[in-house]
Amino acid sequence: QVRLVESGGGLVQAGDSLRLSCAASTPTFSTYAMAWFRQAPGKEREFVAVISWSGGGTYYADSVKGRFTVSRDNAKNTVFLQMNSLKPEDTAVYVCAADRFGLATIEAPRRKYAYWGQGTQVTVSS
Repeated sequence: QVRLVESGGGLVQAGDSLRLSCAASTPTFSTYAMAWFRQAPGKEREFVAVISWSGGGTYYADSVKGRFTVSRDNAKNTVFLQMNSLKPEDTAVYVCAADRFGLATIEAPRRKYAYWGQGTQVTVSS
């Protein structure tokens, strides 16, 4: 069992930046691809970004490409999501998910992620 705990959410203005963190409770963290999803009120969950288990590959949703950056620190069992130039439409609960030996490819949004966090709220005001 892997426990994922997100942090770093908050209320910001359009154009601001936030850095989300997701800490994993497993010594095998480096074997998991780590993804970020988000869900806004009344909408379906949406894929945001993924980083491969090796950290050598990343893949982003078109809606965040060029503004968001996913990275990981395997020594700290943590994955990050740096969000720049935030827009009101980025408002959502952001959740991290883990996929053992997953890759950062076009298939990443449709893969079955074994573990999910509880999420952290990001609110962007206009």
